[in-house]
Amino acid sequence: MSTTSLPIPRVAADGAPDETARSIALAQPRGFCAGVRRAIGIVERALDLHGAPVYVRKEIVHNHHIVAELEKRGARFVDSEEEVPEGAVCVFSAHGVSPAVRTGAADRRLDVIDATCPLVAKVHQAALRYARDERTILLVGHADHEEVEGVRGEAPERTLVVESEEDVERLDLPADAPVAYLTQTTLSFDETARVVEALRRRFTDITGPAGSDICYASQNRQNAVKALARDNDLVLVVGSRNSSNSNRMVEVAREHGSAAHLVPDAGELDESWLTSVSRIGISSGASAPEVLVRGLVERLASLGWTDVQVDGGTAEDVVFSMPARLADPATGRVPRTPLADEAL
Repeated sequence: MSTTSLPIPRVAADGAPDETARSIALAQPRGFCAGVRRAIGIVERALDLHGAPVYVRKEIVHNHHIVAELEKRGARFVDSEEEVPEGAVCVFSAHGVSPAVRTGAADRRLDVIDATCPLVAKVHQAALRYARDERTILLVGHADHEEVEGVRGEAPERTLVVESEEDVERLDLPADAPVAYLTQTTLSFDETARVVEALRRRFTDITGPAGSDICYASQNRQNAVKALARDNDLVLVVGSRNSSNSNRMVEVAREHGSAAHLVPDAGELDESWLTSVSRIGISSGASAPEVLVRGLVERLASLGWTDVQVDGGTAEDVVFSMPARLADPATGRVPRTPLADEAL
């Protein structure tokens, strides 16, 4: 489908808008961000080159469909590097890991392939730099998120996790303490702005990352959801329940005036949500493949929503390079892989 404006409302015989017309607006962008596509492709290539099993520490990305598909192909997902047989191939997830995990993998002589998102890697590097400058690192994010655990591990004795403005007020640090803030990449600029502003008000000697270091994907998808919420009766976000960015997209849609629900796949669409609904907006989290969106659109078509168009939005052309070790020996290039390219 090509990118167009929202559907033009149908008109009844008397010239008035036809309020019963059923239409779907698909958000732009939606689906895989560059970091997710790279991580999935790394696991696929590792399986091609090394054969099954390939071990993956934690879920490679937060999507049940992706995990299940990779398991079928021979990936084995584990909670800890200690569960991986000595000397085996082990992929680190897109969310990154702490130095302690890397040490544990080295002790077990694991053949590690790092799928950490390059934007997450930049946060790790910044944490090390701020620690060398002897600054207290204030990490804005969710304490139980895998990415935050990894970044905090770079300098645990210097890092404090801050989740809210109230947390800022509770910090036991003097106003002139040298501090630096970092943000969880799966949070958008909008989500962290108030906490960062509170930190800037609280501390006189504070530094932080450049705006270009903030993940583009979460912000773009939330902006698209806001547009959907303004023009549709219902917003459906395709994504897994353990995906923080997908859940946040649902919250954003509700905050901007639309009913909204998370839909892991078409089979979990609750038809009661569709009562008195004529216009539906659909988006998906950064780790949800396009095949799940297509399945939801097909399910809605069977229920009468057959007018489908793509909403205008932000086109994403970011591509992250793959590890050179995964290249085809004959061509020197890393070939594209089917699951990672589902959203293309």
